[in-house]
Amino acid sequence: MNVDTSVLNNINGGGSNVLSARQSDELRESFMTLLITQLQNQDPLNPMENSEMTSQLAQINTVSGIEELNSTLEGITSQMDANQALQASGLIGKGVMVPGKDVLVEQDSEGNTYTTPFGIELAQPAKSVKATIVGQGGQVIRQLDLKSLDSGVHSFDWGGENDQGDAVASGRYSVQIEATDAEGEKIESTALQYAVVNRVTPNDGSGSVRLDLGAIYGQVNLNDVKQIL
Repeated sequence: MNVDTSVLNNINGGGSNVLSARQSDELRESFMTLLITQLQNQDPLNPMENSEMTSQLAQINTVSGIEELNSTLEGITSQMDANQALQASGLIGKGVMVPGKDVLVEQDSEGNTYTTPFGIELAQPAKSVKATIVGQGGQVIRQLDLKSLDSGVHSFDWGGENDQGDAVASGRYSVQIEATDAEGEKIESTALQYAVVNRVTPNDGSGSVRLDLGAIYGQVNLNDVKQIL
């Protein structure tokens, strides 16, 4: 009486449904009942081999072991999710750099100009990095030479001025990044934008805690945060 391998697969998540605790208990009770009945009614001239009994007992132990392992993993996952949410809550009210190209400009009543930072993430060191600030109509506002940069994440501030040194109007602008190596070949880079974390949403099944960055940027995964400012 061997336990069908499909049963093991279902318990281990390989099938479409995972057995409930009640079904698992019933399976073990049925197995032991059949095993005892088999031992009581076996042919005395052809008794069950020790290896057969060991194999059958090993199968039911495997079923129990998988259930206990799955239960343990679920507990660990829950603890990790709770810990991740707790850590993410510390970001509320703080500025973070996430993938994106937006740069926001605002002028107050006294004529002071404020801009949000922009950033870049480089997969490898770059010999030359240039940033171009572009208006909503596609016009070039400012070109910045960021020189050479190491691999990793870097953030910068743009003063809100065009190439002529004049302050630009309030609004949303975008940054275009071009990074090249010593041979002038383009290298992988990701533009980063600044946003403030308003609140934290616990893991909803996406695999990560989500951060609410407000009406403009919506929500992003905690894993998307490249730098905390």
